[in-house]
Amino acid sequence: MLTLMLTGLLTGCGDSAAKTEPVNAPAASVHPDQVTISAAQAKAAGITLGGFSRQNMASEVLANGVIDVPPQNMVSISAVLGGYVQQVKVLPGQFVKKGAVVAVLRHPDYLKVQQDYLQSRARVQFLTQDLERQRILDVEDVGAKRKLQQAQADYATEQAAVRSLAAQLTQLNISPSRLAASGQIQPTVALTTPLAGYVKTVGINPGQFVNPQDVLVEVVDRSDLHLQLKVFERDIARVQLGQPILFTVPSRQTAGEILRARVFLVGKAFDDNARTVTVHAHLEGRAAETLLPGQYVAARIQTAGQRVRTLPEEAIIQAGELSYAYAQTAATDSTATFRRVKIKPGAAAHGDVAVTPLEAVPDTTRLVQRGTYFLDAERGKGQADEE
Repeated sequence: MLTLMLTGLLTGCGDSAAKTEPVNAPAASVHPDQVTISAAQAKAAGITLGGFSRQNMASEVLANGVIDVPPQNMVSISAVLGGYVQQVKVLPGQFVKKGAVVAVLRHPDYLKVQQDYLQSRARVQFLTQDLERQRILDVEDVGAKRKLQQAQADYATEQAAVRSLAAQLTQLNISPSRLAASGQIQPTVALTTPLAGYVKTVGINPGQFVNPQDVLVEVVDRSDLHLQLKVFERDIARVQLGQPILFTVPSRQTAGEILRARVFLVGKAFDDNARTVTVHAHLEGRAAETLLPGQYVAARIQTAGQRVRTLPEEAIIQAGELSYAYAQTAATDSTATFRRVKIKPGAAAHGDVAVTPLEAVPDTTRLVQRGTYFLDAERGKGQADEE
């Protein structure tokens, strides 16, 4: 009788323990890199699966630089002869056409050059007549040879003076032929721009005296904006003509906006101080129209690439010096098991990252594309519970 009672009690305890055991719970992982979750958890976390993608991912050379224009697309306007500023015709940022007046100057020296030119022309006329008389006398064997030679020398000397003064007037933007025809000496000279573009700086104001070495106005032609990059010596061998460039401009409101350019010139000499080589690139796309010369840029030159395995950026977990992705190893209607695998990330482009598995991972492996961080957190919880 006692034996039967003990047997019944043990049986009852066993039934009670069986009833309190949780149902539909994922089995505890016994592998530190493995995690098992329920189907409900996978759905709630938005876990999606897929395989490796194959893309032609280019390696990159990092470089810094500026937005620049060729030297022939920028002009610094100065006065040929010093003078006082009478008018300033432009403002910074203003567009000016080729030949437009940017400033007006005045000075007595401008009057003196015009006076000397008119006087020299008048003297040339007199010397022309005198030379003709001496030739006639020489033919009739009346005059001395010496007088003819002197007349020829005086005429040639004065002609040279006229040409020199005419060149000075042209540099002052005064027409010698118009001055000769009218005889009207103008009290001012106009400074004009030799190219069309936008006024970069204006360094003068009315009443100011300016010297020939002073830069009064700078004009920039934006029609040929390009990148000027500095590439380090160790990377220059990988840079070639025609390679695409992705770059950003940190100073812009849309600092993360990726702009494009293409290499058209690679320098052939090193900057001895920085050990860099200058690389020039043409801008591409309409977004480049809003850039300004002198803006700082951070660029990535896309060098020769190869077809490699890739995964989305969100599929990769960074853990210290190692990176991981998660591969599905088993699945039922109610649970799914995943194992993290070591990978080496490479170049990134358009949200994808080139990866090299550090262990055997077949192309047919189903890898987690989204929800990786949830799995890593669950794996961490499992490790803590086991401890």
